[in-house]
Amino acid sequence: MTQPPGPTLPEELLLLALDPRRGRPYCRNRFLEYAMAGAALAELELQGRITEQRGEIQVVNPLEPADPVLAALLRSLPAPGKGRSGVTTRGWVRDAGRPAADMCLESLVQRGVLIQETRRFLGLLPYHRHPAGPQSYAGPVRERFAAAERAGLPDHRSRALAALVAAAGLDPHVPGAGLSSRSAMRSLIHERWPAHAVYRNVRQDKSDASGRRAAGGAPMNTGSGS
Repeated sequence: MTQPPGPTLPEELLLLALDPRRGRPYCRNRFLEYAMAGAALAELELQGRITEQRGEIQVVNPLEPADPVLAALLRSLPAPGKGRSGVTTRGWVRDAGRPAADMCLESLVQRGVLIQETRRFLGLLPYHRHPAGPQSYAGPVRERFAAAERAGLPDHRSRALAALVAAAGLDPHVPGAGLSSRSAMRSLIHERWPAHAVYRNVRQDKSDASGRRAAGGAPMNTGSGS
């Protein structure tokens, strides 16, 4: 399969989420993974391939998209007309987050958009950083997002991306996001079902971490390697 022109929503989200110099995400790894899965759903919805009904993802057009990452994720959803029920949006986002992030990172590294650097925590545990590569288009992605913010997020794509940014807690780190625009982005979370599923998983993780701390357990791992 050939790569379609222009970045997909998962790619745009990932490039907004990573510090281009240090290669670290601006939010917790797990939150970014949820957002990557949500971005894949948002892209597939914009392409007319899926919809949501009563909290479940429904495939309405199983024709595989040109992007191999999106194609693989679409294959993980129940095909229409096979007597299989849909999967819950929240559950799929939780389960597909890491595969979605890993596949997208691998694709961008292979194309030179990102570089993968392997480091070791305390000299023992390996982890990765993903700074901008020689073919990076992170700058144009951030400029387009800032321009869409200034224009009031005028189209479905920019609103879907803004909702995902807010759901993952990335809104303080995107270009041009003042208090008013951050508030506007957060208001979109409940209007966009992929972002709402991301938000619910993020909120659940935060609640679980708070419960562990209250019980005297260990805090949630907030390592920032992807």
